[in-house]
Amino acid sequence: MTSKPKHSAVHGAVVTLIAFLVGTYFVFHAVQGEYGLFNRVQAEAEEARLRAELALLQGELRALENKTLRLSDQFLDLDLLDERARDVLGYARPNEIVIR
Repeated sequence: MTSKPKHSAVHGAVVTLIAFLVGTYFVFHAVQGEYGLFNRVQAEAEEARLRAELALLQGELRALENKTLRLSDQFLDLDLLDERARDVLGYARPNEIVIR
């Protein structure tokens, strides 16, 4: 005669509870863990911000390279040279009014 154990319902409930808790643990870490969705969204936002900053800095670099070229020995821009001399050395013509 085969008989079912009396605790099969309790055993099934415990196994289901453990499976639910393990599943909840993995879902929690998939969303909020170190490599979760929230951190991925933050990392993508940081990447977009850094790319925008990089584009801005590259524009500034191109402007500085242009000024450097215009003040080089191969290509001398007299207007830029005059502007820089006035700014750095504080030169002004006698008929000019300087506002700072």
